[in-house]
Amino acid sequence: MTTTPATASPSVEYLEEVIRVARSLEPEQLESMARGLAGVREGGGRLFIIGVGGGAGHASHAVNDFRKICHLESYTPTDNVSELTARVNDDGWESTFDAWLTTSRIGDRDAMLVFSVGGGNREHNISMNIVLAVEHAKRVGAKIYGIVGKSDGVTAQLADVCIVVDTVAKLRTGVVEGFQAVLWHGLVFHPVERVRRAGRS
Repeated sequence: MTTTPATASPSVEYLEEVIRVARSLEPEQLESMARGLAGVREGGGRLFIIGVGGGAGHASHAVNDFRKICHLESYTPTDNVSELTARVNDDGWESTFDAWLTTSRIGDRDAMLVFSVGGGNREHNISMNIVLAVEHAKRVGAKIYGIVGKSDGVTAQLADVCIVVDTVAKLRTGVVEGFQAVLWHGLVFHPVERVRRAGRS
């Protein structure tokens, strides 16, 4: 039998927080998101995945999995470095995703999935690139889904379904980004999403 030391190590503290967060999540939100994305696919829509920093890394990986495993047409603006940097250089960082969505003609058959720790906040001028992208999606009637770390951001406020990974401030970025990977993999391998190939599970 193992016992937790009176003063837990940072590793113990981190893993215990991961366990606590996992138990606090609502599975029905993930179910709702999976059903919604399956509906987008069946309706001939596309999925646009938005994220910066670690979220951009998740977005690139998720695009691969949603396309290959789920047969859901998916894109992220951060995969095209030439276009991204041209837009940043010529038009500024804040409008980059918004302008990309305009060119992509996002519409009411499509969906957006946001990976962000804060979710964007207009009042505090935080991650305005995400704020403008989410507002654009809302304006054209696209479905909005998010996995974020704060409930006061624009993603949580405007999304059709948003999973808020509620964790302590000092561990927020690591825990939230870790759960983003866990949760979107849960979407990709959900039975309503995954398309099985003959002879393979």
